[in-house]
Order: sequence, then C-alpha cells, then structure tokens
Amino acid sequence: MVKVVTAPAAARLVRALEQLGVELVFGLPGVHNLSIFKALAGSSIRLVGVRHEQAAVYAADGFARATGRLGVAVVTTGPGAANTLGATGEAMASGSPVLVIATDIPAALRREGVYRGVLHETRDQTAMFTPVTKAARRIDSAEAIAAAVRQDGSLALSAPSGPVYLGVPTDLLTAQIPPLEQDSPREPEPTAVDGLNPADLDRAVELLSKAQRPLIWAGGGALRADAGPLVGEIALALAAPVITTYMSRGLLAPEHPCAVPGPVHTPEVGVLWDEADVVLAVGTDFDGMMTQNWLMPAPPAMIAVNVDAADANKNYACDATLVGDARAVLADLRPRITSRPGIAELEHRLDSIASAVARSVAAEDEQAAALLEIMQRVLPAEAVVVADMCIPGYWLAGYRRVPLPRKLAYPVGWGTLGFAFPASLGAALAGVGPTICVTGDGGFLFACGELATAVQAEIPVTIVLVDDGGYGMLRFDQLHAGDEPFGVDLARPDFAALATSFGVPATTVDGFGAGFEGALARSVATAGPQMIVVKAKLIPPPTTSPRWYRRT
Repeated sequence: MVKVVTAPAAARLVRALEQLGVELVFGLPGVHNLSIFKALAGSSIRLVGVRHEQAAVYAADGFARATGRLGVAVVTTGPGAANTLGATGEAMASGSPVLVIATDIPAALRREGVYRGVLHETRDQTAMFTPVTKAARRIDSAEAIAAAVRQDGSLALSAPSGPVYLGVPTDLLTAQIPPLEQDSPREPEPTAVDGLNPADLDRAVELLSKAQRPLIWAGGGALRADAGPLVGEIALALAAPVITTYMSRGLLAPEHPCAVPGPVHTPEVGVLWDEADVVLAVGTDFDGMMTQNWLMPAPPAMIAVNVDAADANKNYACDATLVGDARAVLADLRPRITSRPGIAELEHRLDSIASAVARSVAAEDEQAAALLEIMQRVLPAEAVVVADMCIPGYWLAGYRRVPLPRKLAYPVGWGTLGFAFPASLGAALAGVGPTICVTGDGGFLFACGELATAVQAEIPVTIVLVDDGGYGMLRFDQLHAGDEPFGVDLARPDFAALATSFGVPATTVDGFGAGFEGALARSVATAGPQMIVVKAKLIPPPTTSPRWYRRT
C-alpha cells in the first residue's frame, strides 16, 4: 500500500510564495494565522514581524517601490485585516505591486449572509478590500491556495500594477493535503498588454513630426516599465524637455540634457507646458496633485502611451492613444522619429530654469534650500529617500534631483500620513542602497512602535525626524485661511530619548546646518537604525495645494 504524504495547507501557501521568488514577508501574528507563521519558520523566506498591521503593508509597499518586485504582507482576521486598509489604499493609488494575505473566519463556522459573531468575524471581509485593490477574493478550498497565491502575485505585478487581496479561511490552512512539488523558485510572469493600433502609431508619428515645441510628460507607468532609456532617446531626438511626476522621479538622470530641473508647480517650469504644441504623455493619468487640480490648460495636441486607454483619456482628451507597455510602445515609436536640431538651445534653457528654481527655493526658505543641498552632497546616488506627507517631504519630493529610478518613495497617491517610517523599513531591507526616512513629528507618531521592528530586525535605516511642534502643514493651512491654529499643535516626547530607549542611536540638531550634515553623513555610513531629530520649521513649498500658482 502506497502511503500518501500530506502536509498542512499553510505549507502549500508558503511554498507558492517561494515559487513566486518571494524572499521577504512582513506580518503580524494572530490566533488565526499562526499556521502560516509556522510554515514560514521552516522556509527560505525571511519573516519580519511588525507592531501594527498597517505597517506590514506599508513596509511591503516600500520594498515593492524600491525594487519593482512583489511586496507581501501576512495579517490576521477581522480587525487585523481592517488595520491594513489605509496602507493598501496608498499602494493602490500609487500602483505598488503588493499581495495582502489575510486569514478569515473558519469556513466550517461561516453561514453565508448571516453574521454569527465568530471571533474576528466581519460581515464581508473581502468586500472591505474591493475599493482599494485591483482584485479581492476569498478562496473556499485548501487545494486552491497555491494557485491563488501564484495567480494573485502575478496579477499584482501585471500592468497596471497594484495591490491584490487574498483571504484564506483559517481552518483551510490546517487541512492536510499533498505538498507542492519542490521545484526551483521562479519569478511571476506579469500578463502582457497588447493593444497597440498601427493607425494610432501613424497618427502619433504625424503629430510629432509637425511639432514645433514638443514636450514629454513621464509618469509612474514609464518608471515601472523601465522605459527611462527610451524616454531619454526620444527626448533627444525631438529636442523635447521631459517633465517627470512624483512617481517617476529619477527616470532620467539629472544631467540628461532634456531633464526638467524642477516641479511643474512652479511658473519657471509650468511655462514649458503652456508653450508645448504637442505633449507625449507616457504612463500617466494626469492626477490632480500634478496638474493643480487640472488648472493646467489642455495642450493643442496630446499623445498618450498607456496600458489603459480610458485611464489615459479621463482627465485630458488625447489625439492618439497608444495602448501597451510603455517600453514596448516607445520601442516601436523610436525608429519612426526623425532627429531634429535644438538640443544645445534646450540645454541652455533648462540650465537657466534650474538657476531660477534654485533662486526661488532660496528666497522661499533658506532652511529648505539647505536641506536640499545637504541631501545632494551627502547621499550617494543609490540612496533611497522615503518621504512622508510632511513639509520637508514635500520639498524633497518636489525639488530634489533624484539621480536614479526607484530612489524616491512618496505617498502622493492617496496622501497617507505616517507612510514614511514603516515604508522605509521595507525599502531598507530591499538592499538596494542606504535608506533615509524623512518624516515629521506628527507622522512619525503614527508608527513609532516600529522602532522595535527596526531594532529586532536590524534594519539599516536613517530616520530624519523634523520636529516643528505638530502638524506643520495643517497649521499653515489654518493661518493661510486667516484662522488661528487649533488642534494642530502636539504634545511630543523627547524623540531622541524615545529612540534611545529602543536601542536606536539618536542625535538632535537645530536646523539644517553643519550639525545635520555631519550627523547624516555618519548615519548613512553606519549599519543599523539611526535617528536624527532636527528642530526646524519650514514653509510649505509651491507644490502644496494652498500655494498652487495657477489658482491666482
């Protein structure tokens, strides 16, 4: 008689993650998901335990942004799953490939359509995730677990990338089933996008051939498709300036002759949009944060490269929409573009804009200018900066000349405060360069318990915590509206002492001067977590909505 070998289905779930090439999982244990944790303990995957479920998804998001690979979070049922929704929404709005695996109540105790009061039961846990994911489902058999994990991991990575939710009833995880075959890990294969119409390509070539003042606007889709080299080639051929969005910072190196040296929210850069007679928009949906809520006038003609035609046209109507992966489409477009003169003149003009932007920053806020200059001097090109929704984060996201792709993570998708610190943990563990978290005092307090995670997991991250006494942006909003500040000033701990109590070395400096520069240089060169507390109050930059120049 042949003996049938079986193992808990949780082992099949973890094996499927290994087959996807997953090497790192963020999670928080609960009574329902302990079988997954047990299976992870015997696997090749590193489990990093966080102190709050929201941090698990933020960390997975930070890892995904820094690498382009799948980020994975494993959490427990009911309130554990619900705690991830804010971070999952940020991943959705920013196009981050994250797989959220949560346990659900036991299938044997569920009665469809009836809320029974099982521990951690939700009326419809899967439905909570539907608005903030590409797809959300609950599986109903132990045998389906492995295929669901593989399919959902591939779906998260497929363009347009984004988070996917998978719910697994807890009793299915302990069911004894045959284990998966022990084949070698393999990267998931994202679904190809094939929709390029030759007539649209002809129309795009025609528009570009007639353009006198072409402009390229490159978004996150261009970065995620690794289309930067082709964007640069086409820009050189057209002698066209390239504006990058928050999601695509670093797509072109700052020294590229066509790289625009500042945010489109400034008049010095905005004029390039206003003058353009044809805009080539690559991998972007022209969201409100980049367009000052669509106060930028529609150009005379627009060409869009996008995996989704509706997404490309929802905010500005396009004269030609090239549907497909940005790199593949631009590879088809490039040979049909005839090079033209004008690079020297463009480079001279962009140098002039760079000087004007630098003067403007210095006139706005000397401390902000100092922050930008120090970060430029001290950080190596491979450093990853993870910025929160805070005033120093706004300055860095808008004005820092990011040297390489995937070296800025910024939560402008959904605008979630408290993103930076937990996301920086995932970015730091990606091992792609020194990681610097830039956060305010208010945002850091959302997840200060993750200091314990940083210590226990020995995560090499530098935390630059700018303490301005509360929610500085909201204080500015109230003053800008003529109101007295109310509810925005915070009681705070001694942040350096707090960090030290967790075992994180910390130093405190006043402002962005020599003390900060020295502390930053030392921290970046040191293994393990470090904190620099900076006492400073900055003025919000023109990239923030109360200061958008097109409103006036």
